[in-house]
Amino acid sequence: MILYHGTNMDFEVIDLSKSSPYKDFGRGFYLTDSRHQAEVMASKKTSLFRGSAVVQEYEFDETWLESSELKVMMFQSATREWAEFIFNNRNRKTHFQHDYDIVFGQIANDVVAYLLGRYEEGTMTIDELAEELEYRDLNNQYYFGTERAVKLLKRL
Repeated sequence: MILYHGTNMDFEVIDLSKSSPYKDFGRGFYLTDSRHQAEVMASKKTSLFRGSAVVQEYEFDETWLESSELKVMMFQSATREWAEFIFNNRNRKTHFQHDYDIVFGQIANDVVAYLLGRYEEGTMTIDELAEELEYRDLNNQYYFGTERAVKLLKRL
C-alpha cells in the first residue's frame, strides 16, 4: 500500500524524537492513505512553521499489520476504545504511554478535539462521546511508533 506524510520540509531519515508528544496515538511518525489529507496537513504545517509544503510517499507492506512480530492496534471505526485511547494520548496530565509498534485508526480532527474537550471537562460521558464520533466521516491515519516499525517504510 502507498501511504503519505504531509510536512513543511523534506527529509530522508525518519527521526521519531522530532515527533510531537500528545498526538492522537502518541509520539511517532504519522501517515495517511489519503493524498488529499497529507496535502492538507502539509499546508497546515507550512502555515504554522513556514517552509514548503511537501507530501512524501512511502510503500508499506500491509501484511505486517497481521504479523506476530509487531505489536499492532487496529481501530476499524471511531469507537469508545478509540476515543479513550486518543484522550489518554493527548492528555498532558497523565503522561500516558503505550508500546505499540503501529496503530491504525481514524484521525481526530478539530470537531473531535472539541468533543474530547467536552469529555475532559465532564459535560459529556465517554458513551456520549463515542456516539457523537460514530457518524463522523474521518480519514485514516497510520502511526509508526518504533524504529522497528519505521524500518518497514520504503520511501518512494
